Amino acid sequence: MKYMMFVVTSLEPDVETDDSDVDLWVDPLDASGKRVIGEVLAPQTESTVVKVRGGKVLTARGPYVETSEVICGFDILEVEDLDEAIEIASRHPMARNGQLELRPFMVWPDAAADADAEPAETHAHADA
Repeated sequence: MKYMMFVVTSLEPDVETDDSDVDLWVDPLDASGKRVIGEVLAPQTESTVVKVRGGKVLTARGPYVETSEVICGFDILEVEDLDEAIEIASRHPMARNGQLELRPFMVWPDAAADADAEPAETHAHADA
């Protein structure tokens, strides 16, 4: 299963914060293939909100909402199940300094069927 792990700041970290190098968490997971990718995000003041209303593209600089908790990074995990994702997340320094949100990727019905099907040789498009 694939999970998006949001790394979130918190105003109430654990009493014993974790100052360990995050690379001690990253390196073994990268080597095992359990961590697909991860990045630190720029500050939320550098964000841009985009929406379309009445056919017009509207943008706004800065955060969409004022909040004390901010997504400051993410990791994509490829694991067997939620229990393994939780175990991996619990070892991340931000599990003590902030919080981590695990969210599974949506599994679409057609994607599950396609994964079980034999690969097709070629497909002609209807508009070809």
